[in-house]
Amino acid sequence: MATKRQFIPLSIAVLTVSDTRVEENDTSGKTLVDRLREEGHVLSEKKIVTDDIYKIRAAVSNWIADESVDAVITTGGTGVTGRDGTPEAIQPLFDKEIEGFGELFRSISYDEIKTSTVQSRALAGVSNGTYIFCLPGSSGACRTGWDKILKDQLDYRHLPCNFAELIPRLKET
Repeated sequence: MATKRQFIPLSIAVLTVSDTRVEENDTSGKTLVDRLREEGHVLSEKKIVTDDIYKIRAAVSNWIADESVDAVITTGGTGVTGRDGTPEAIQPLFDKEIEGFGELFRSISYDEIKTSTVQSRALAGVSNGTYIFCLPGSSGACRTGWDKILKDQLDYRHLPCNFAELIPRLKET
């Protein structure tokens, strides 16, 4: 007989990447913060940085160096314009990339926004035992990413498996 698992709250940092957003109009960051809190997780920190590869990388690097942070979710900078540099900032930090995350995100998004989903370079990986998930900058994309993927994968109770249960093993050698 299976035993019911207890919820384990994770410490999650949220980074909004934007040249135009400030706290008052950061609907994407607010969407992520509201949703993670509604599920019982803890917001470790929230920041907004401009679309600058080195500022993005510095903010995320600080969080992956902090052993109390379990996951980082970024929003913005995943498009194809000249200023969109989140993947270029984050990919060099990965110890392992989770290719299926971006593929699944685009597959789910296709049902919502059709072929426009090909403009998204959503991605995810693990760095120093910390998950990093990079979502597009719209609040709709944040809802999709959280509601359809991250909500379950960051919940220890989700079966048959989830990202949360692997956290103690991410630094194994």
